Amino acid sequence: MNTLSYKTISANKETAQKEWVVIDAQGAVLGRLASQIAFMIRGKHKTNFTPHVDCGDNVIVINAEKVRLTGNKMTDKVYVRHTGYPGGQRFATPRILLEKHPERIIEHAVKGMLPKNRLGRRLYTNLYVYAGDQHPHEAQQPKAVKF
Repeated sequence: MNTLSYKTISANKETAQKEWVVIDAQGAVLGRLASQIAFMIRGKHKTNFTPHVDCGDNVIVINAEKVRLTGNKMTDKVYVRHTGYPGGQRFATPRILLEKHPERIIEHAVKGMLPKNRLGRRLYTNLYVYAGDQHPHEAQQPKAVKF
């Protein structure tokens, strides 16, 4: 029997075939969109997925300000952060974040779906979120993905 045919090929940094994709967030539900983005950033949609390697795609998200939240989450959901000073706990609702920094809602949701380790921090750098429908990555010739 030829045992060479049973070798599992693992991807590494050199052999990973990373692509650039554009996702339009207009009218998309936040959680469902974020899970698809995290899936693509992780590389789980590829046949040569390797859990310990950055083999996912670079994802560009446009129209972040037009994302939807279901139910009463726009006013009832609370994002908590801390300034680092005593009494520095700050609260914000999605409505406030959408007015000031619309990209942060998608970034926060996707970051929570990535691994909590060195690989997850490295994968997070493959996400690019923009509020409008323009982005500065035309040179990479990204292909549009529809969910």
